[in-house]
Amino acid sequence: MNLELRRIIDQVSRDKGIDKELLIGAIKDAIRSAAKKKYGPRMDIEVSYKDETGEIEVFQFKEVVPVVTDPHREITLEEARKEDPECEMGDSLGFKMDASAFGRIAAQSAKQVIMQRMKDAERDLVYDDYKDRKGEIINGIVQRLDPEGIIVNLGRTEALLPPSEQAPREMYHKGERIRAYVLEVKRQTRGPQIILSRTHPQFLVALFDSEVPEISESIVQVLGCAREPGSRSKIAVTSRDSDVDPVGACVGLKGSRVQNIVQELRGEKIDIIPWNPDPAKFATNALAPAQVSRIILNKSGQSMEVIVPDDQLSLAIGKRGQNVRLASRLVGWKIDVKSESKYSKSLKEGYLSLLSIPGVGEITANLLHEAGFTSAREVAETNLEELIQSTGLTEKKAAGLITAAQEMMAAPSGEEEAGAATPAAAEAKVEDKPDEQSEVKE
Repeated sequence: MNLELRRIIDQVSRDKGIDKELLIGAIKDAIRSAAKKKYGPRMDIEVSYKDETGEIEVFQFKEVVPVVTDPHREITLEEARKEDPECEMGDSLGFKMDASAFGRIAAQSAKQVIMQRMKDAERDLVYDDYKDRKGEIINGIVQRLDPEGIIVNLGRTEALLPPSEQAPREMYHKGERIRAYVLEVKRQTRGPQIILSRTHPQFLVALFDSEVPEISESIVQVLGCAREPGSRSKIAVTSRDSDVDPVGACVGLKGSRVQNIVQELRGEKIDIIPWNPDPAKFATNALAPAQVSRIILNKSGQSMEVIVPDDQLSLAIGKRGQNVRLASRLVGWKIDVKSESKYSKSLKEGYLSLLSIPGVGEITANLLHEAGFTSAREVAETNLEELIQSTGLTEKKAAGLITAAQEMMAAPSGEEEAGAATPAAAEAKVEDKPDEQSEVKE
């Protein structure tokens, strides 16, 4: 029986990958629990296991006291010396018990504890195995379709692909193979929960990493990714080797590499964009295939105005704004796309609004425009120091301009519109005040 127990421990440890000491500890705990159930919870029980023989020994310990108040834990000196003639007051004596005496209760308790320990150990092993795989692509088989999501069989455990992490229009059936991105690994009382995703931008990056050797070898780097899962994605790449074209490496011979990824994503369109440290050039690349005429940057607000030819406007914006939306996410700047005709019209209207500021003629309007002020509102919202630095005007003149622009903006809309209603009204103010020319030169 003892050798049989040792064989079972060795086999379970080997088959389940559970530490032998953990199993032995579970058996000892089970027998200790069974002994206390049979003889009472106050007993001081110790259990030992001899690995050589597979024998389990159970000892009950009692303290030597003058007067016994608890027979389960105490013994008189007289009784104790019958067992050990050399014992003294205060010593603790161990009495060997018959482990088989615990009978069915011990066996049942041992089975429950061992099973629980085995489950806990398996959960810990699964968690330890998957906790470091966060961010990887994993393969599995669709086990079942639940309201909570798709349950994926990974072999040793199951994972969940929630509806929120499933790409639109993707359908799966029981028994079908599936690839997904390990989004999160949670430790829970019922076991580790592995959350998968097929919509995360990093899933696309991981697919390129597995498909393009230059990326896995760190020759080509992915520096940005924006996705609208199931529809379209943009990925920004650069090369650390001037001889390696990052876009060509990702596309592959006759498009083989990117097509493999498109097939995996069930037809999702992928734009591969060359990354550039200059936000304007990066945005130009990201808006391709649309042509860009010019870009006006607002670095403080992390925004840019992109001007495109009239016939390129719909291409730059994309269907339902998708192209410019993805480009904006990829670059990390707010992008406002305008046609050349609309931009020219807004420039003209802005210039006329500058001429509408009381005391401003053509010379000052040109100066403000060249300094980057495209409307009276921008002059009203600027501060004195910025206006002086950008235009070179005197403090007195700059302060007067800001005050006049603010008063104009605060005026009823009818008066403001009347001031800039027609080009003729603006042309009537071409001649500046006599002192304006001299102040501009300062």
